[in-house]
Amino acid sequence: MAPNSKTEKFTAYPPRISLARIPTPLQPLERASRRWGNGKRLWIKRDDLTGSTLTGNKVRKLEFLAAHARAAGLDTLITCGGVQSNHARATANVSAQLGFHCELVLRGSELDTTGNTLLDHLFGADITLINPREYSQSLPELLAAAAQRQRDQGRKPLVIPTGGSNGLGVWGYFAAAEELADDMATANIDRACVVTATGSGGTQAGLSLGMAHFRPESQVLGFAVCDSASWFADKVKADIDEARAEFPQLPRTDYRIHTNDLYIGAGYGKASPEVYQRIADLARLEGVVTDPVYTGKAFYGLTEELEKGGFSDVEDIIFVHTGGVFGIFPHTAGFSRTRHTPSPASQ
Repeated sequence: MAPNSKTEKFTAYPPRISLARIPTPLQPLERASRRWGNGKRLWIKRDDLTGSTLTGNKVRKLEFLAAHARAAGLDTLITCGGVQSNHARATANVSAQLGFHCELVLRGSELDTTGNTLLDHLFGADITLINPREYSQSLPELLAAAAQRQRDQGRKPLVIPTGGSNGLGVWGYFAAAEELADDMATANIDRACVVTATGSGGTQAGLSLGMAHFRPESQVLGFAVCDSASWFADKVKADIDEARAEFPQLPRTDYRIHTNDLYIGAGYGKASPEVYQRIADLARLEGVVTDPVYTGKAFYGLTEELEKGGFSDVEDIIFVHTGGVFGIFPHTAGFSRTRHTPSPASQ
């Protein structure tokens, strides 16, 4: 297959419920390229546009996870995350769309009632708030207890891990890689570095395997928002191994795991003034909104690496915008300190 030709369609996907508005656009970031690209062409895959209140990457995984629940005769989705978890909000939304009950086990010392958590409430999810220490020490037991609570009420639950990142969830971004390969052909991109924020590893796993299969001349780079590069190496491999064990039709293609863990900052959900400023600069330059937890950190890391002369082996860089817009609202104070930098027409 020539690099700029359409991919041969993969036909062996497991059951899937159509939830996301796909394909999402692949757009050039012309002004951002001139400002930060250091000679590279920057593109953005708009997975923040997968649907109105779904916005983001999680729904691609939930298409397969929800289909599994329905096929198994289950009626309740249980998942977990931080108080402002994008995945938890997407799971609550999908549950409401499909008529499932939903329980969210959320990490936090108090319940934030803005952003994603407000939407969790509007979608009718049960919310169980767990203090961070107990959450980190006992998450499997907490999820098992939630499942038992639902069974005690006569329901049939499916427990979905953090971020929907498991063997079944891998299919979401394996399919997205097939879509992206076709985008590249349309845009006449022969090879690229595909950049994504990575937090639970599932999106990185699907993209790493999918791009290795559909566009082996390209590579995937995850910018960590938590945990180390070695942790992601283990987690991505574990998700792909699980997927291959459960689904023999998944390609046995060799893949590589690349993670940059230099831009985590003070920790998960905590952003520096520089990250807030880069989010504001991109919004003012391109009308694209990223968030301080995932995409804003990843885009900041990408532009900092470009300034250092990174990505010397490619001309095109595709930033996968995995959503998270609702996560900006609890960070209002951080954005209040950003300055407005005029963008002349030449930028």
